[in-house]
Amino acid sequence: MKISIIIPTYNEDGYLAATLTCAKALEGDFEVMVVDGGSSDATIQIAGELGVTTVQAPRGRASQMNYGSSLVQGEVLLFLHADTRLPKNTYSLITSIFSDPKVVGGCFRLSFDADRFGLRFSAFFTRFSLPLFHYGDSSYFVRTRVFRELQGYRSYPIMEDLDLWLRMRKCGKLKVLKEPVVTSSRRFLRNGVFKQQTLGIALVLLFLLGVSPNRLKKFYGEVR
Repeated sequence: MKISIIIPTYNEDGYLAATLTCAKALEGDFEVMVVDGGSSDATIQIAGELGVTTVQAPRGRASQMNYGSSLVQGEVLLFLHADTRLPKNTYSLITSIFSDPKVVGGCFRLSFDADRFGLRFSAFFTRFSLPLFHYGDSSYFVRTRVFRELQGYRSYPIMEDLDLWLRMRKCGKLKVLKEPVVTSSRRFLRNGVFKQQTLGIALVLLFLLGVSPNRLKKFYGEVR
């Protein structure tokens, strides 16, 4: 089973090298693709130096991930943020759960690269399969055929990841793996852990109540 790792990027030269080095060191049948949205820093250069296929797509995480998914060959798509590192046993973790044909996808638990109580507290809840706790930085993975049946990510400016999770749930079982990815805590440290957590939960609740992603994006930009 081939797993295609798709990494959307935009000015991520501070984190991408570590993410790609980790991804390329994984054991198993992987392909890795960077889908760049027009970076003006060294992002593309870093991907090239590490020998990772890089393509260009219109800026926007949804459009970048959709474009990348149309070019890869894997039976499973794994969407990875540029500041997030996968566990060493990613391949065995994912392939083992897909031995159950009813499983269509899932994600990882979350851990952060900074040791703060608030971050550990937040990470604890990612073991539960609830939409309040799983965003794109949990590294979604999905059977390619299911992703294409769902016509991929919707072109939302925000909440495109949660929207996909909710639609995937209607297609079959979703699994939250016991191993965590390690993601950057930069937004939490910049904005304050409590403020960032509260903002994330508020946005999810508003989305679940039917507020449009366009309105949420405007609100997110104002409070960020």
